[in-house]
Amino acid sequence: MCSPPRERRDFREFPRANVSAIHVSDVFDERGLACRLSSAVRRPDPTTANTLPRMNPNPLSLRALFAGAVVLTFAPVLALAQPSGGPYGPQPQTYEVPSGAAHVYYVAPDGSADAAGASIEAPTTLESAIARVVTGDAIILRGGTYRTGGLVLNQGVSIQPYRDEKPALKGTEVATEWTSLREGIWRTKWETLFPSRPLDWWRREREGMRTPLHRFNNDMLFVDGVAFHSAGWEGELDANSYYIDYDAGYVYIRVDPTGKLVEITAHDSALVCTPKEAHGKKADNKGPAIRGITFTQYAYRALEVEGKRGSVPSTVEPTDDPIGLADPATFGKEVVGTLLENVTITHCSRVAGYFRGDNLVIRNCLVSDTSTEGIYVIASSDCLLERNIIARNNVEQFTGYYPSAVKIFNQTRRVVCRDNLVIDHPHSNGIWYDVGNRDGVFINNWIEGATAGFFFEISQGVVAAGNVFVNCETGVRILNSADARIYNNTFVNCGAGFGRDGRSATADHFAWHPSTGPDVEERTGHVFEGNLIVNDRKRELPAAYFWQPENLCARLTMPHATSVDANAYVIAASAGQKTITWSPIPGENCVATFDTLDALRAATDGVEEHSVQIDATLRDVFQSPELKNFKLSRPIDRVAGAPSLPEEVRKLLGWTESQARTIGAYPGGE
Repeated sequence: MCSPPRERRDFREFPRANVSAIHVSDVFDERGLACRLSSAVRRPDPTTANTLPRMNPNPLSLRALFAGAVVLTFAPVLALAQPSGGPYGPQPQTYEVPSGAAHVYYVAPDGSADAAGASIEAPTTLESAIARVVTGDAIILRGGTYRTGGLVLNQGVSIQPYRDEKPALKGTEVATEWTSLREGIWRTKWETLFPSRPLDWWRREREGMRTPLHRFNNDMLFVDGVAFHSAGWEGELDANSYYIDYDAGYVYIRVDPTGKLVEITAHDSALVCTPKEAHGKKADNKGPAIRGITFTQYAYRALEVEGKRGSVPSTVEPTDDPIGLADPATFGKEVVGTLLENVTITHCSRVAGYFRGDNLVIRNCLVSDTSTEGIYVIASSDCLLERNIIARNNVEQFTGYYPSAVKIFNQTRRVVCRDNLVIDHPHSNGIWYDVGNRDGVFINNWIEGATAGFFFEISQGVVAAGNVFVNCETGVRILNSADARIYNNTFVNCGAGFGRDGRSATADHFAWHPSTGPDVEERTGHVFEGNLIVNDRKRELPAAYFWQPENLCARLTMPHATSVDANAYVIAASAGQKTITWSPIPGENCVATFDTLDALRAATDGVEEHSVQIDATLRDVFQSPELKNFKLSRPIDRVAGAPSLPEEVRKLLGWTESQARTIGAYPGGE
């Protein structure tokens, strides 16, 4: 049944609003990471109370909008969508043997290590084939489960299934010998355990009361395919947890294992690609092409592509390669051209994979149920991630560990994330470019249910366009960076934030990290244009914010952005949502929050000059929010005089000039 029309009220019925500065020390931590503007103490600012204008808390209603207050195009929206709508993740394939392979090795779970593997009828083992292959060879896997790990490869070879079969590499072994104890507890002796601890930068004094140390161990246990969580001692066990006594080497559960498949981790990697000598062969510096394979249940990580330093234990920071600002010609060249296509990686106790080396491609893969990161790209250039599904990172709910489904880290260049589906990350960021990255491209992605959907930190130069952000704490977050250009994205019950603080290479908790990005005075040059922000429920953060701390008011007087304009803020009046926080601005703390764009314009010069604010709900503007169809019912076009979408961005999205008139991620009609 349709709901009755909501009452539309004239702005004259609303009382005068009070605008005051925000005391930023109450809402941001020392890294600017944990902002909660709704919990800030808002106090009258005696230095600005008389100069800030009267605010109009009633933005345009849809009635006024459709009557012509904003330019609207009533032509139907084209079927073209940004993001594409799929197909995402692994696609069913029937693989042919690579025609150009010099040698083909057939392997099977029950293959013989002594067999040559030259035919499908007489397969060898995967371990034997890995040891024999050289550049240009192919390994063809029969379907089934390969319980293996610790494989090392230094040759550019192809690894794929036999036709449409489903090979899966597992890092667990089956536990069959159990002893029944009192109170429903069972235990088994286990030899391959993976105790670990947090990295040295983790702050126990802040996080130890939130994240117990036993979660940092890398072991995992599965019962009939269901992942159990760790417990701190036998008395803490329930029907879905396990406890490990590392001193005695026992694993405990509180479920009868009789008739059940109980698997416990036995390997901390599946395959490591190295630039070092392996199996008596020098490395060719070429990455493998891996297609159609599943990797699951590995302690620590499933895959790793090494750089100069090589692999390190989970207790050592894996990303310090290089350390400090470096010439990109000096790194990323050790193993180049790795390809993952239609690959599935699930249930790894830390990350799905560490990937180093230029020209990496990860396409149509599924990565899920990881802890600190899913995909970790380190110190690499000219990489592409597209049409992947990345789901459920930080399943153990680590705190103080800055988790992200995808992390692009340490001076990468030109890494493109295009048309990926990143979903179900309530305890994790989505895709995070962090520490010294340059010239990123982030287009046509769907990010849903993350803390920060797209995070760009201590980096310079990125185009983020055509993305959809749904129910994230923050859709786009830019921190201590420069030249982030954010165009034509759609934000559904989330928003965008730009922040900077005094963090520098001097006495930083993470040592050299800030030295790789723009210095404090260089954190400018952002663009925020053509974006559609639709909120019909109250959020802790405003729809958009531009923030800096009070102690930088005198030092940083220049704006964060060169242009903030041509955006549409669709905010239901009933939500009580703040529209925008702006800094620097005259007054104590140099930060103010505004209910409306009119009030912002009166207090600033040229900010959001051609933007619109609309009182409406998701159902008023989207075709079907119930089905997560966030195409506009009617395109909301840029108003006359508004800046247009730059040609290079329009071409990046594949839009015509006519389509680019529309605000948001979905192009308008001709």
